[in-house]
Amino acid sequence: MDQYSVPPVVTADPDANASDLLVERVRLTPDGPLFAVPEGSGWRDITAAEFLAQVRAIAKGLIGSGIQPGDKIGLMCKTRYEWTLIDFATWFAGAVLVPVYETSAPAQVQWNLSDSGAVAVIVETADHFARFDEVHADLPLVTQVWQVDLGDLDKLAAAGVDVSDEELERRRTLAKGSDLATLIYTSGTTGRPKGCILTHSNFVELSRNAAVAMKDVVQPGASTLLFITTAHVFARFIAVLSVHAGVKVGHQADTKQLLPALGSFKPTFLLAVPRVFEKVYNSSEQKAETGGKGKIFRRAAAVAVEHSEALDAGKVPLGLKIKFALFDRLVYSKLRTALGGNVKYAVSGSAPLGHRLGHFYRSLGVKILEGYGLTETTAPATVNLTDKFKIGTVGPALPGVGIKIADDGEIWVKGINVFAGYWQNEAATAEVMDGEWFKTGDIGSLDDDGFLTITGRKKEIIVTAGGKNVAPAVLEDPIRANPLVGQVVVVGDQKPFIAALITLDAEMLPVWLGNNGQPTTLTLAEAAENPAVLAEIQRAVDAANALVSRAESIRKFVVLSTDFTEASGHLTPKLTIKRNVILKDFASTIEGIYNAAPATEGQSLVH
Repeated sequence: MDQYSVPPVVTADPDANASDLLVERVRLTPDGPLFAVPEGSGWRDITAAEFLAQVRAIAKGLIGSGIQPGDKIGLMCKTRYEWTLIDFATWFAGAVLVPVYETSAPAQVQWNLSDSGAVAVIVETADHFARFDEVHADLPLVTQVWQVDLGDLDKLAAAGVDVSDEELERRRTLAKGSDLATLIYTSGTTGRPKGCILTHSNFVELSRNAAVAMKDVVQPGASTLLFITTAHVFARFIAVLSVHAGVKVGHQADTKQLLPALGSFKPTFLLAVPRVFEKVYNSSEQKAETGGKGKIFRRAAAVAVEHSEALDAGKVPLGLKIKFALFDRLVYSKLRTALGGNVKYAVSGSAPLGHRLGHFYRSLGVKILEGYGLTETTAPATVNLTDKFKIGTVGPALPGVGIKIADDGEIWVKGINVFAGYWQNEAATAEVMDGEWFKTGDIGSLDDDGFLTITGRKKEIIVTAGGKNVAPAVLEDPIRANPLVGQVVVVGDQKPFIAALITLDAEMLPVWLGNNGQPTTLTLAEAAENPAVLAEIQRAVDAANALVSRAESIRKFVVLSTDFTEASGHLTPKLTIKRNVILKDFASTIEGIYNAAPATEGQSLVH
């Protein structure tokens, strides 16, 4: 199959804008909890009606402060309740929000605000303000700055007391479906970030259709704890969808506090990237190893995968049922409790999850619904559904969305979620649009049931000197699943063989060292030369090589003495690698791999 489309299940309303989603939610369930904020050791609910009242107050404050319809307002703030409050208040005021990642450097702040033409900015902390202030002189249009941590949202609300309800309603209803709702700048894995023009209809129609398709996940009474950044379209869309569907949302931006927050909030579904699921699994395995129960955990994990695979095959043998029931009491139940006890589903995106983790979590009772999308598609284009589900795929197209596989294997998307182009960049827009089809740059395939599988990035396909095409993700994803591994970058374009740069996971390293009889105080540089560490990485590489032909396998690898981080410029805010930056910064290391003496398959080189 090379094309698969799903018709919309909700009649489009070209006059609706994103603020209508909140108005309709309050009409349906004014007293229903829409958010919860930390209070003491627990959480305090905020009803739909309370949220609307706060949105209206902030929106009036923006109007009273001189914000005009269509004005751009920058927002630099971590994932918290106030993010979505400001988001909807901006829409109610008739303005346009321009998210800035809270980790952005001053130069990135300057680019987003200047390119968008922002006239005001809201920052969260003194540190955010300092980064903005460093480039404020280069932003003459930005005449107003508010800081959340200084209580400026209360000051904003006070500034709007004289704005009438009639004026607010006039501003709220100015925008139609085709109008600009937000400018979201791509994370810039290649080149300068481009502003994606997302319309009100992108949010409205996708929310309304996705809520029907995913009704088992986002029904009223459901709840989720957001911890990935709302500046990214993935969490942003889920926040808007939750308002539309009546899902209660909590926030915990500090991932070190995530498990306690899950335990007290007890969400019914999660939103995460695969690295989070890998971390939960790896930390659980190493914790079991520390307690002398590593073998039991690994056996339980193997049984969980076997049980899930048997479910797909249509029959679970009696012996497997008995083993599964035993491990459910000993192991799986404890992991479910760690996730809060109520999680039934998780939505995963941004990178492939892998069969093993998909099957493992499914046997825990957590069905991970892998999806696929980009900023340009307002997040999801496809997603596995509770009743249309295949592990290893990213699911079928959502209602109102079409998927096509071009002759060269590239995935094209059309429909209600596709953006209106790049801000002030017609050339870049023309490069990615073919009529109504958006060319994603990703490579994939559709099966006979319309399920999409991602195999790699078109621009990342490596062609060796021997002419072999290699998709890096096929090798990188299984290696990254190892608890010792932080990141992997496969290299070898126009080279005689495939190689890899590997970093160690600084958080997991001391635990693993202790569990394997090594000094726990080793630095990253020392660990990169440790024989036990290298042997473990070798095992991970060998396992990945077993999945591909010899021509595609990793012949040499280097364990780096440093880590790839967002601060180092090597990771995007959603923690995906900036491949082009890494290839440039580690060019000499890569050349060293190929200039060294010939090595046996998968051999490590100390760096």
